[in-house]
Order: sequence, then C-alpha cells, then structure tokens
Amino acid sequence: MDGIKSFFTPVGEFLTRIINSVYAFFNDDMFSIPLPGGKSLGLSLLVVMLVGMGIYFTVRSRFMGVRMLPAMVKTAAEKKPKSEKGAISGWQSLIVSTATRVGMGNLVGVVAAVSAGGAGAVFWMWITALLGSATAFVEAVLAQKYKKEDPIYGGYKGGPAYYIHELAERVNGRKLKRSFIAILFAFSGLLCWGGISQVIGNSVSDTFDIAFGVDPLISTVILVAVAAVVVLRKKATVKVLDIMVPIMAGFYFIITLVIIFKNITELPGIFGRIFAEAFGLRQAVAGGLGFVLANGIRRGLFSNEAGSGSAPCAAAAAESDSIAKIGLLQSLGVFIDTIIICSCTAFIMLLVPGGAAGASQGMALLIDAMRYHLGEFGVYFIAITLWLFSFSTFAGVLFYARSNVSYIFGDRKSWQLVYKIVALVMLFIGGLAAYTTVWTLGDVGIALMTVFNMMAILPLGGEAMRVLRDYEKERKLLKKNKK
Repeated sequence: MDGIKSFFTPVGEFLTRIINSVYAFFNDDMFSIPLPGGKSLGLSLLVVMLVGMGIYFTVRSRFMGVRMLPAMVKTAAEKKPKSEKGAISGWQSLIVSTATRVGMGNLVGVVAAVSAGGAGAVFWMWITALLGSATAFVEAVLAQKYKKEDPIYGGYKGGPAYYIHELAERVNGRKLKRSFIAILFAFSGLLCWGGISQVIGNSVSDTFDIAFGVDPLISTVILVAVAAVVVLRKKATVKVLDIMVPIMAGFYFIITLVIIFKNITELPGIFGRIFAEAFGLRQAVAGGLGFVLANGIRRGLFSNEAGSGSAPCAAAAAESDSIAKIGLLQSLGVFIDTIIICSCTAFIMLLVPGGAAGASQGMALLIDAMRYHLGEFGVYFIAITLWLFSFSTFAGVLFYARSNVSYIFGDRKSWQLVYKIVALVMLFIGGLAAYTTVWTLGDVGIALMTVFNMMAILPLGGEAMRVLRDYEKERKLLKKNKK
C-alpha cells in the first residue's frame, strides 16, 4: 500500500503543478497598462482575448449590442413556433443558456467584484455585456449553421466542436472523421463542466450550512437526488428549465425592485458612485482603478460566458425559421445575465450602509446584506435562490455536454450516461469538500475552450456578419412593404 502511495503522490503533485501553471498562464496578469499615480492595470491573457474579440465583433457588427436590442426583445416576445419532434425552440435555447449563465457568478462572483473593485466595477460589467452580445451572436449563428441531427435525443446537436470540424475540413481540403482541435475543445468543455459541478455542490452545501445550519451531507444528498431525477431522464432537462428559469430570475428581479423601492432615495447616490468610481480620479491616483476595471471586466466576462463556446451548444439544438433570430436570442441572454441579474446583486450590496453587513465574505456577505434589507425572510430567499440558480446551472451544463460527448465518442447512449454519472459524482463530492485543484481544472477548461473557440469564430465570423446584414435587409424590406 505504501509503495502505491509513494508512486501516486508525486504523480498527483506533478499534475497539480501542471494544472496550476496552465491556470496561471491564462489568468495571472500578463499585460500592464500604466495608470496615474505610478500604478498599473494588470490584465490576464484570457481577459485580453475575450475583450479583444468582443471589440472586434462589436465594431464589425456596427455595435449590434446597442442597435439590435429592440430586435432582440421583439424576437424573444414572438409567438414560439411548434418545433419538430425532439428539437427545442429558440426560446428554449435561450432558457437553457440563461440557466448556465445565471448561477453562482451572479451572486458570490458579483459580491467579490464589488467588494474588491467598488461600485465602479458594476459599470465595467455593463460594458462587457455590450461587447459580449456581438460575440454571442457570432457563436450562436455558427452553431446553427453547422448543426447536425441528433439520433439520441432527437432534434439537433452542435456547437464549437462542430464548426471547428467544418473549418478543419476546409483547411485540409478533405472530409475528416474527427478534428484534433475540435476534440480538444470538446474535452476541455467536459473538464470545465465537471469542475463546475463540484463548485455547485460545495456552494449549495456551504450556503445551507451558513443560513440554516443544515448538515452538508443532507443538503448534498437532496441536491444530487433531485438533479439525478432530472438529468437522467431523456426529455426532462429542457422541460424543467423552461419552467424554473423564468420564475427564479423573475422573483430575484422582483425582490431587488422591492429593495430598491425601499431605498429609493439612495438610488441617485448609488448611480453617482458607479460612474464616479468607474472613471474617478480618486481611484486612479490611489491605484484603485486597476482593481475596478479588472474586477468588473472579469466578472462580466466569466458570468455571461460570451466567447467561451458554452452557450452555442444550446443554440445549435434550436429550431427556428431564421438563424439570425437564434443569434439575437443568445445576445439577449448576455444582457439578461449581466445587465439584469448581476446588477440585481450589485444593487443589493451597494444599498447596504458601510459596515452593516459585518466583516463577512463571499456568500456570507450576501446573506448578511439580504438580512439587513429583508430580515430572516431575506436569508431564506437568498439560500433558496442560490439552490435554484445552482441546480439550473448543473442541468444546463449537462445539456451542453451532450454535443461534446457525441463528438468525441460518437452517438452512443452509454457514453452519455457515463458522463452524467461522473458529473453527479462530482456534484456529490463537491458538496462534502472543496478540492481546489478540481476547481482550478474547471477554470483551465474554460480558458482552453475560449482559445479553441476563437481559432474558429475569428476566421468564420464573416459568415455570421453576412447573416446579420441579410436579416437587417429583410426587416427593412418588410417594413417598406407594410407602408
């Protein structure tokens, strides 16, 4: 036994060093921008890539995040067409992608961003949503264009692995059974979502322990049992999310409005702080502007997921009379996540007077803030909200995983079942203990996904831009004919 342990211990340590090194390569500050006061703004390679891609597609699309917002809302409000057997509608693809975007990042992540970067971080979160909406459109359109029929679940499957495969075939000038880069993307996604499963389990058990004193084993068993009932049934995931996501997001928004109305006189001052601290000389001179920018940008990017290649897996499964409409719906998902849900958490925090939330951190800080605003009801509400957000995220990433599992292993039900069981085990383990290496592995997974996704959407992005231009021409023609 000691011999086995002596062999695996150094191997484990070696793998941990590799994982941490890759994480540091993507997430540690790689570029520095000088700021007033002799300080500098440090930006990681991942942030630079995502922001750069967002700016590139925002300019190419002529700032569609602003111009096309009414069209996005109108598309979401349209009567949902009946889908083919097994296919999901464009609205349902928005629901699935929103389920994964609206998760822990909208709660604890925003608390961390505001705590570290101040009110000004909120402004930079909003900016990332405007930039990310264009990237989300491109991803979704490409996923729709190169989707495949799904013989296991019915309807369609697709995502970055499939449009990376298409690009690889063009480059090689021949048909390919598999593309190496597409396999790397698909595998990175499965790593990422496995890591997310553990984070979800740990976050839920911690919150229920803090809020109600519930033993982590009990809360974890309940979470895993409910999750298993949903994700192991063939048609249950989308049906459950279709009902759950609008309700949970709606209630969170309504509760935030209640808190805002209770503190309506404070609102002008809060907006003043957001804009003042986003550009303020005081932060720049003190060297704090770097924290404001970095925390706001990172939180916005990692919350709305635009560019990482996750949401296109849901977009590909949708059926619609217009590829462009699926792209618009996914762009709207970025706004729902960052402009609405992340802002809700930010306002809940900013409307607490200094020191009223105590010296807590993370989820405990948000619980204290809700207790300040709404008493014990606020504690119950935020704990249940976290459970719903976390559960919907888990169900959503398992939906994403379908396409990646199929790309790597083929259309086999057995491999789909294997990955679901692995994810449920990770969910259970995470509820009982926090293994930071696995969490880091999840972050490495999303970084690698972003790199491989960028390798495809940058050369293929022109196709999405043509789809957008054609859609706008059709809309103008329809308006002209109606007159």
